[in-house]
Amino acid sequence: MALIVGSGCVFNNVIDRDIDALMERTCNRVLVKGLIHPSIALLYGTGVGLLGFWLLYFTTNLWAVGTAAVGWIFYVIVYSLFLKRKSSWGTILGSISGAVPPVVGYCAASNQLDLGAAVLFLILFLWQMPHFYAIAINRLKDFKAANIPVLPAIKSLRYTKISMLVYIILYTLATLLPVYLGYAGYLYFSGALVLGLIWIFFALQGFKISSEPSQNLELIQQNKKWAKKVFLFSILDITLLCLLMGINLI
Repeated sequence: MALIVGSGCVFNNVIDRDIDALMERTCNRVLVKGLIHPSIALLYGTGVGLLGFWLLYFTTNLWAVGTAAVGWIFYVIVYSLFLKRKSSWGTILGSISGAVPPVVGYCAASNQLDLGAAVLFLILFLWQMPHFYAIAINRLKDFKAANIPVLPAIKSLRYTKISMLVYIILYTLATLLPVYLGYAGYLYFSGALVLGLIWIFFALQGFKISSEPSQNLELIQQNKKWAKKVFLFSILDITLLCLLMGINLI
């Protein structure tokens, strides 16, 4: 799965090399600096991807292979090639690919695509939205420079904060579904609920900072600092949640 994800990233870097040159966080990528020719990168990305799918096919099952293929197609073709530069929907549909790897693991272990896989997908999908919106706020200058229509660039900052809060609430509710459906116990339930409530608390803190359009550098920095806090906690949240899932199965 790591090889398949790596393949998708290589293709994304080839497709985005022109806009990557305009953003501070991506301007030092090797394709932007001309250290690797795009044709060589594509050859490498194809080889890595084929190797990944080959290994997945011979060591797991068709459910895992098919799910991984859907994730690769959504990331490279639907998101990178078509939607990223045209619509804020790119973030939403791109999150489909980001939610796929854990589902591939589920399918590899269970040899089926069932309700458990759907719940896992829903959790990861909802998690990605506030996670990425936090990045978009923190790196808004970059996205505007590259003319990428992320939500805070085409809507207000307050609208983005509200959207983040809604997604975090939905995510928290989704993390409790495994308990309701009999996949997890009360230890997982308690941990998932606490993590979700903490993330909701961090999201609410954003409304204490003015979201009105402003050239006030201090205000901009406050919003960026808040967004970074939400982003960092999102990583801790999903890491601990996965750990809780594993402990629940022991």
